[in-house]
Amino acid sequence: MTDFAEPPEHLRSLLQSALAEGDFARVRAGLSDLHPAEIADLLESLPSERRAEVWTLIPSERQGEVLSHAQDAVRASLLEHMDPAQLTAVTEALETDDAADLLQGLSETLAERVLRSMHEQNRARIASVLSYPEDTAGGLMNVDTITVRSDVHLDAVVRYLRWRADLPDKTDSLMVVDRDNRYEGVLPLTTLLTHGPERTVGEVMTQALEAIPAHLPASEVAKRFEQHDLLSAPVVDTQGRLVGRITIDDVVDVIREQGDHSLMSLAGLDEEDDMFAPITVTAPRRALWLGVNLVTALLAAWVIGHFEATIEKIVALAILMPVVASMGGIAGSQTLTIVIRGLALGQVGRDNSRALLRKEIAVGICNGIVWASVVGVVAANWFKDAGLGAVIAIALITNLVAGALAGTLIPLTLKRLGIDPALAGGLFLTTVTDVVGFTAFLGLATLLLI
Repeated sequence: MTDFAEPPEHLRSLLQSALAEGDFARVRAGLSDLHPAEIADLLESLPSERRAEVWTLIPSERQGEVLSHAQDAVRASLLEHMDPAQLTAVTEALETDDAADLLQGLSETLAERVLRSMHEQNRARIASVLSYPEDTAGGLMNVDTITVRSDVHLDAVVRYLRWRADLPDKTDSLMVVDRDNRYEGVLPLTTLLTHGPERTVGEVMTQALEAIPAHLPASEVAKRFEQHDLLSAPVVDTQGRLVGRITIDDVVDVIREQGDHSLMSLAGLDEEDDMFAPITVTAPRRALWLGVNLVTALLAAWVIGHFEATIEKIVALAILMPVVASMGGIAGSQTLTIVIRGLALGQVGRDNSRALLRKEIAVGICNGIVWASVVGVVAANWFKDAGLGAVIAIALITNLVAGALAGTLIPLTLKRLGIDPALAGGLFLTTVTDVVGFTAFLGLATLLLI
């Protein structure tokens, strides 16, 4: 089916057309040409009724892989229509870490039923991953590893691998452990193949690769992979015993989730929200954020209300108010974004926060002077009032500095309180720049122009 080898938009159109025509054979054939991740993306882009139709056309042996690539909300909507026997068959065909991810999306009762119905070996492997929080190295790891001892000759290792006939997916190194399964180093496959068979593992293994503690947060795992250009890494428990390994594909998923989280949090949304979730689910979630935003908007309106008499006498103030608020908001957002990124990367802390604050205030003053001069001249010429130009210029400088202060201090404070700065930072920043901007502009106008 070559017509399904199209860009996502065209593919989705072709698929919907085939479904509308009832040409299920064409749909099934087209899906067989796609990677499971592509099918998952396609399912996420379909309305729920179309999604259910397409799901039934995916071969059962591929459903597990598709689910492992789908968003949590979409995965949950598909899993709820499967019985325990189907879930068991789907789960056992997956790698351990992917199977654990699936089970974590089920209710505790159903997950327990699926685990009990598995073969004992699979159940033990998946249970070992489920014993760690999902957002840690232990929750990301795959327990399917090949271990060797340091006193074994390379020739014996090669013969063992040939006897196995297959290797766990994405194996680039063998893990070297002692008699108590404590991690000692790695034996890259390239090293195994390029050294003489009479050498021992201990003579050629790499000890520089530091093992990852099982309880290390997923964000720190991603940072370590990025900093050291890793393809895979061993995972150890608190006693230094090897419990699994993490591969780059799992880390890419973490990085994508972090990016989605940062983007969606700016609007108060969950990165795992289903784009086609029922209205009864989506509306209440968004309503809460709208309600919080309404409170901040009313606060800004309350400030403006205190200067009602001033605005009545100088109508130009009402025209120029949005300029002051928006300039402060943009300047603050730039600082906020930089600080949140620095916090996420571990580049901002108590030791350098004061230096960063001083730098951002200096930037706010510099930009404030430049743009205050421009806006002041424009306002003075527009309304033929030099005093009005001076007032808006001072207010702009004040609000840009306030934006720099708020953009730096708000995320640092929220982080210290254990609140995600990406989720709440923008809301608090907007409140500060609106209130400070309106107060400075209208207050100065009241003092100097009336």
